[in-house]
Amino acid sequence: MGGAVVDEGPGGVKAPDGGWGWAVLSGCFVITGFSYAFPKAVSVFFKELIREFDVGYSDTAWISSILLAMLYGTGPLCSVLVNRYGCRPVMMVGGLFASLGMILSSFSTSILHIYLSTGVITGLGLALNFQPSLIMLNRYFSEKRPLANGLAAAGSPVALCCLSPLGQLLQYQYGWRGGFLILGGLLLNCCACAALMRPLVAPPKPHQREDVEKEGKELEVEKTQSKPKPLLDFSVFKDRGFLIYTIAASIMVLGLFVPPVFVVSYAKELGNEDTKSALLLSILGFIDIFARPTCGIIAGLKWVRPRVVYLFSFAMIFNGCTDLVGSQAKDYPFLVVFCVFFGISYGMVGALQFEVLMAIVGTEKFSSAIGLVLLMEAIAVLVGPPGAGRLLDATKNYMYVFLLAGIEVVLAAVVLATCNFLFIRKKPTEPAAELENGTVSAEMELLNKPVAAEEEEEEVEKGEKEVKEMKEKEEKEKEEVKEMKEKEEVKEMKEMKEEAVEKAKEDEEDSEKKKEEEKKKEEIRPESVMVVSEEVESFLKEPEEQNGALLSSFETRL
Repeated sequence: MGGAVVDEGPGGVKAPDGGWGWAVLSGCFVITGFSYAFPKAVSVFFKELIREFDVGYSDTAWISSILLAMLYGTGPLCSVLVNRYGCRPVMMVGGLFASLGMILSSFSTSILHIYLSTGVITGLGLALNFQPSLIMLNRYFSEKRPLANGLAAAGSPVALCCLSPLGQLLQYQYGWRGGFLILGGLLLNCCACAALMRPLVAPPKPHQREDVEKEGKELEVEKTQSKPKPLLDFSVFKDRGFLIYTIAASIMVLGLFVPPVFVVSYAKELGNEDTKSALLLSILGFIDIFARPTCGIIAGLKWVRPRVVYLFSFAMIFNGCTDLVGSQAKDYPFLVVFCVFFGISYGMVGALQFEVLMAIVGTEKFSSAIGLVLLMEAIAVLVGPPGAGRLLDATKNYMYVFLLAGIEVVLAAVVLATCNFLFIRKKPTEPAAELENGTVSAEMELLNKPVAAEEEEEEVEKGEKEVKEMKEKEEKEKEEVKEMKEKEEVKEMKEMKEEAVEKAKEDEEDSEKKKEEEKKKEEIRPESVMVVSEEVESFLKEPEEQNGALLSSFETRL
């Protein structure tokens, strides 16, 4: 759980750690901003909604709670859709849902309508964008993943700095209905971000281009013979590190989102103006902008990355203690200081929470793991802000709300750090003799790895051995085929030579026979010529004799 995992993407594609990954990071930056800033920015409209529908603090707090619950609770659904259809189509549909929900909420006539439109529909749309964007970010970055997570997480405070004053301005100019309508149009930018999520495809190798047809046939056979990949992988629950993380994260979420939801109302309760109170969220967000990338850089250091789980625990303790101290605020400057320190601690938690999960399960199982984690956290999200709202309605004092939130976050940090130290770390099984032989570094790397990770490594090694054996067999078969072809070619050459020799002998025999026949003809030819000449002379003499007789008879008659 504490170790960093360097992964390859689907199909053995290695993460490029740059290139088009920066475009993916920019899209993830915007989507993370919308996903996390909207539940907080909507709190600017709570006072108007209380007046409009005559409801209490706990009733309006359900809007943010349902938004976060949909963002977290639909995690398994998002995992199934991503594994079935891919990230980009799911995010396109999610952008349309997010926009549609805010547009419908502008026509609401009761708080229940806002629960369904803003909470359910918009929350579902944001969920269909948020989770796939994290999956794509994890596929495009490996060595630079902590920095990428920190930069992407910075989208939340940037959006909060912009959306909180924007919501206040829209409320004054167009009312809460007009503000919801304009925010709905703004959410259509999620579709543009979805277009940046280009699937990661491995470039074809030279020998693969030559044997495309053969490999295509082999892949078809393998697909028919191999088992289909599950759309939701529950094997992650066998990992003790994953279980500890899920429990700690669920406790953390109970109090993590409470201060940003109630800090504006807290400032208004102390007698501050609406614009001045909304400025607190901008201060919190501005500090958060720099805290997240900075924490990502720190988490990527060689010495820190294997111990990132303890850095995450420290961030939660820092956040919880800030809530405990902030509960004693009595004036506006105190709240400003609270927002500064809360922004730092909140940024650290935001930058590390998914980096730790990625380090636990790796790229292959991350799409399923994040869905299951978000589902477990959804229960806590449904209880956290509404429970704090009911506590506020009962006590009429914000101090108890912030105290409860701080205790919950500190408890989560204690559970994560102690369980990781006691149940994940392993003692070396061999005596000190092996440590002296140069195995210290290897064993220290294994201290923070869970049992399931070791089993996965063994399975991977077995798979690699099988692949090597298959390659060796294929090479042997190819060599045998080459030898057979060479032998056949040698035989053919011998047969061709023998045939050529036989033909040459036959030609020589034929030529000798012809010569003999010609000699025989030359020997017979003189006699035939003499005979023919005698016959010709006799033939020529006969007409002369006949002509002489005719002439003599003619002369006697005269």
